[in-house]
Amino acid sequence: MLILAVLTFSSLAHADIYRYEDPDGTLHFTDAPTDKRFKVFMRDIKKDRKLRTAFKLPGYARYPAQFEPIILACSREFGVDSSLVKAVIHAESGYNPTAVSSKGAQGLMQLMPSTAKGLKVADSMDPGDNIRGGVRYLRFLLDTFKGNESLALAAYNSGLSKVAKYGGIPPYPETQQYVAKVLSYRNNYR
Repeated sequence: MLILAVLTFSSLAHADIYRYEDPDGTLHFTDAPTDKRFKVFMRDIKKDRKLRTAFKLPGYARYPAQFEPIILACSREFGVDSSLVKAVIHAESGYNPTAVSSKGAQGLMQLMPSTAKGLKVADSMDPGDNIRGGVRYLRFLLDTFKGNESLALAAYNSGLSKVAKYGGIPPYPETQQYVAKVLSYRNNYR
């Protein structure tokens, strides 16, 4: 219920949402942090896009719209909502086509090398190859979980085996926050 309230609030208000958890487990949310213990929970997609464009951050796409034709083509090919694809790219790499995570995930949709190989992605740093592979993988996950986007996103983040092991979204804060963040972004891209 709390996550629903935060998602509703964040879609109405246009500000970053910050989160802090007390030692006793009490969660605090705000859009105006007054304590350094607050960490970003959800980014305001419009502000985030404007910052990337205005400051031309190195490695980031100046205009995420440049990937629109690839996203639309792959979304049609695999029958995946283009707003969901954009939300995954936003959450995974911030539209940085050369992003590499500390765990080795690569490109716009942050494909792990083994996943990319299984999807026949020739070059994870090539936006076309990366998006096509990522959307194909999303289609597989959506089919596996009978269209349940939350479970598909949880598996995209933490792995198919973890979702199967827990019979739902794993109890990892990172994965739970990831699912909420992507669904929030997706609503903003619609």
